[in-house]
Amino acid sequence: MYQLEEPQYFYLLLLIPAVLVFFGLFLTWKRKAQNYFGDRDLLQRLSPERSKNKPLLKLILALCIIVLLALALVNPQVGSRLEKVQREGVDIVFAIDVSKSMLAEDVQPNRLERAKLIISRTLDELVSDRIGIITYAGRAYPQLPITTDYGAARLFLKNINTDLIPSQGTAIGEAIDLATQYFDDADQKNRLLVIISDGEDHEEGINDAIEKARDQQISIYTLGIGSERGAPIPEMNGSRRIGYKKDQNNEVVITKLNSKLLEEIAEDSKGKYASGNSTRSSVNFLMEEINAMEKKQFETSLFADYEDQFQWLLAPALLLLLLDVFILDRKTQWFKNLNLFKK
Repeated sequence: MYQLEEPQYFYLLLLIPAVLVFFGLFLTWKRKAQNYFGDRDLLQRLSPERSKNKPLLKLILALCIIVLLALALVNPQVGSRLEKVQREGVDIVFAIDVSKSMLAEDVQPNRLERAKLIISRTLDELVSDRIGIITYAGRAYPQLPITTDYGAARLFLKNINTDLIPSQGTAIGEAIDLATQYFDDADQKNRLLVIISDGEDHEEGINDAIEKARDQQISIYTLGIGSERGAPIPEMNGSRRIGYKKDQNNEVVITKLNSKLLEEIAEDSKGKYASGNSTRSSVNFLMEEINAMEKKQFETSLFADYEDQFQWLLAPALLLLLLDVFILDRKTQWFKNLNLFKK
């Protein structure tokens, strides 16, 4: 296992094309200057010891030095030993509503972005709990299986949008049913499903899914995003709003928060409901509940004692730099006999 301590130094490799361009321009200028002062063959006879190939060799050495120094600054690190770490936590699955109604802007910047922000801020507070992500609209789809990799969770979270699922609706029942397949640890006592939705346009028949979740000791907590007054649903062209969704009568559709449905889901599953319109309040609500739950211990394999490897790159870079100093523009007899460039 390895990691890169300072990956931003890879940008130094951009010096390579810059050096090549500069070298090409220098050769062009040099030829023009030589042609201005005299015939090239005459100049060659006047300086017979000047090597034609040494400048190219020194260029290759310079490029190698740049590559090695850049990699040394990146500092690859290798894990020297595998360590078992005891952790404890609960399993949490976030189910995010990605129906078009979540684009409504009665919560800034919109309902979906507020839902994603709540999850992101909750991840900042978690330590060793396992998390998973489900998205749903007209259908429910898995996005991230149960994991402790919060970095991967943030990556998946960033890419969630209303275009992920073409069929519209709010299949909360299907999302709950999918979540029952997420929890892969039979010994985990506390399993938490967090549904973040406006609850509107929901499909029927969610009672069976709730009962199944309750049988598997899954507590469903719901966060309602939006307002009771409602807001129009923007129609987007990429990132640009081009209007609002309209019904068959050419009236602007108003989407409203269905908090009653979300409260019923939480109550039937022995969970809790809270408003998700405030990011800080929502995160505090979730963390209070998570911290109050009994944690399960589990082992995690980690690579410990990462060792720096920059010295194996820096040493040859310094040797090449020293070699470059001692390579003169004059011809070297033994180098000439090698005939490296076949001339």
